[in-house]
Amino acid sequence: MTDKPLKRYLFASDFDQTLTFNDSGYVLSELVGIPTAEFERKSKGMAELNLVQQGAELAYLLLHDPEFRARVRREHLYEVGKRIRLKDNIELLHELLDKGIEGHHFEFYVLSAAPVEVIQSALEGIVPKDHIYGTEFRYTSSGEIATIARSTAGYGKVARLDQLQSELKVGPAQIIYTGDGSSDVHVMLHVNVRDGFTIAVSEAKHVSQVAKRTVLSTDALAVLAPILEDIVGWERLRIREYFESYGMLIQEWDRVRTDWLTLRREGEQWSVAGAS
Repeated sequence: MTDKPLKRYLFASDFDQTLTFNDSGYVLSELVGIPTAEFERKSKGMAELNLVQQGAELAYLLLHDPEFRARVRREHLYEVGKRIRLKDNIELLHELLDKGIEGHHFEFYVLSAAPVEVIQSALEGIVPKDHIYGTEFRYTSSGEIATIARSTAGYGKVARLDQLQSELKVGPAQIIYTGDGSSDVHVMLHVNVRDGFTIAVSEAKHVSQVAKRTVLSTDALAVLAPILEDIVGWERLRIREYFESYGMLIQEWDRVRTDWLTLRREGEQWSVAGAS
């Protein structure tokens, strides 16, 4: 008898606050002496006015904001990658997906609107550079940002995902995407409508309502749980045993569905949250 062929999947992950605990923009602001509150104010203003695609606020500031453009050089982006705080066990997650799990093999890619230098520096020795896609800049001879060569935000992230799907020759139902915020909604909808699998790693309302599963954990390895359950088809006991075989004990695993309602009556407004 011959072995069953491997089922090949494309596993794509966002970077900021999906594989990290903080945002590249905040770390960069601190590094170059710009108050983080100022970065937050400017980013929020662009998001509210829809000046740029969601997730591309930092790239826009680096290119167009006089304060950021004057202070930030290419080497600062690499330094941000060394300073940013990563979630635990990204390397083990990459290793297990790459090794394959009971007839399933997963190609691990990172797709993010963050500067590619930040991501490559942060994940050096963990994820190969050619599996990382972020916003790419062109630089002057002094290291100053000149133009954007390519952005992996909004539709740009969808286009990159489609390109990878074509290169890897996997079907749309063999795509897994994980992200944390509103900038991931567009690509999640794209994956969902084509029968792929989406995982949210935050309770942000817009993304958790769209994702097929939501996993909250400080450990990057936690996204394996819904993959093992919904794709590989394992029961929870077997998933626990699998984690334990790598020295990881699942202490708590609670699944709660939360319904958020906003009710209005005669000019009053209040919110009610109910779990079932």
